[in-house]
Amino acid sequence: MDRIRLIVGLGNPGQEYERTRHNAGFWWVDAIAEARSARWAREAKFSGWVAKVEEAGEAFWLLKPTTYMNESGRSVGALLRFHRIEAPEMLVVHDELDLPPGTVRLKKGGGTGGHNGLRSIDESMSTRDFWRLRIGIGHPGHKDEVADFVLHEARREEQVAIDEALDRSLGLLPRLASGRLNDAMTWLHTVPKPATPAAGPDKDTP
Repeated sequence: MDRIRLIVGLGNPGQEYERTRHNAGFWWVDAIAEARSARWAREAKFSGWVAKVEEAGEAFWLLKPTTYMNESGRSVGALLRFHRIEAPEMLVVHDELDLPPGTVRLKKGGGTGGHNGLRSIDESMSTRDFWRLRIGIGHPGHKDEVADFVLHEARREEQVAIDEALDRSLGLLPRLASGRLNDAMTWLHTVPKPATPAAGPDKDTP
């Protein structure tokens, strides 16, 4: 049994970053907060926005660091220490270059894959023994293009796939509340994708 007490969405603060690929982690925790009618409050001591939701009698803290991606560990570490939450009790939600848009995967531990937010958390905690929810955004094709790629909005068809995957994955919360994260992983990795609609005219085209 693994009990999750904290869910961290990774992203960059500010309107200019709101719809960029790197903010996929923010999108997920925002959707959870909205679905549970939770209110975000800015907490200076945690350098982030904090909310609390309940599911099946279990309480979850939600956190969106306002430190910018490469200093996420400062925000995460402060909340973990204050609430005495251990690394295995945390789920970090982030964008994932190695998964195509429309894919969401759950895993525990592992490397950073060059993700600055994960790297910052690793350095702050000196452990990688926490859960990750990886939201696929695709890869630009060359490592030199990654920095520019993640800080731009997804193409229309990519965003549609990402949004649909986010909607499907919100069903993960009640499964996290059960404490059976391996079962939650099996569910998430086998939930069927919606049928692809027949091609039609682009709605943006007059």
